[in-house]
Amino acid sequence: MTEPDMHVTTVTWRRCEQPLDPAPLLHSLRVHAVPGVEVVEGDTVRRLVVVQGKPAVVEARLTTDLVELRGAPAAELTRIASHWFGLDDDLDAVRRALATDPAVGPLVRRRPALRILGHLDGFEAAVTTVLGQQVSLAAMRTFGGRLAAAYGTPGPGGLLLPPTPDRLAAVDPPELQAVVRITHARARTLHALASACADGLVLAPGVDVHDVRARLLALPGIGPWTADYLALRVLGDRDALPVGDLVLRRALDVPSPGDVARAAEAWRPFRAFAAVHLWTSRASAL
Repeated sequence: MTEPDMHVTTVTWRRCEQPLDPAPLLHSLRVHAVPGVEVVEGDTVRRLVVVQGKPAVVEARLTTDLVELRGAPAAELTRIASHWFGLDDDLDAVRRALATDPAVGPLVRRRPALRILGHLDGFEAAVTTVLGQQVSLAAMRTFGGRLAAAYGTPGPGGLLLPPTPDRLAAVDPPELQAVVRITHARARTLHALASACADGLVLAPGVDVHDVRARLLALPGIGPWTADYLALRVLGDRDALPVGDLVLRRALDVPSPGDVARAAEAWRPFRAFAAVHLWTSRASAL
């Protein structure tokens, strides 16, 4: 393990204490990458992160059992890697909890090093999740690119910082609808989300998950799937599960969200890991 001088702050390495399966992480990053905001090339992802009040280009390279990061102080990179790639999760505990489940156990044995991809900007993740409701991932990326180009902030490396809650809260829904070319209902949801976050709603690990979920569900256009997906990806809730997810129903071959919820009782307290294993099993590229 190579550690730079803390004052040089250009490169750091973190060797995972447990194995890392990079392919699902890179695949998810690739299909969700918003043009101008995040670039994924081969085994490397690059984006802007605000460090000590300034945007910095942070680059992460993912290979088996190794994550290499550069672009910020070593302590900051360690924090980023832990949240972004789930490096602090105890995969042995996950395997023990899920190994005997008839649906998920074989998937865990097939990919024992699967980790949960987090997100470095909770508001950005919430925005792209809203933009992706009832459309393809390609459409979500197009909408996200338009939003970032119009309201984001240019930074180093030719990259954009996505718009902040304050910036989007200052834009009325009809303008958002026209610029991003989304429905009025979707624009209204984005504006309500931005206003809530500008007024103090925090989407980050360590918050009260139940309180955040309730506040999200109170916003127009945000339902249980969106709230639970954000709990899984952004809040770090390892028992979060979007029971209404269509892919989960197909993977389990069940007809209703209630059937997913009943099957998932056996997965506690790692329902999020079970969901990610099921999603990964349905990804044709993997």
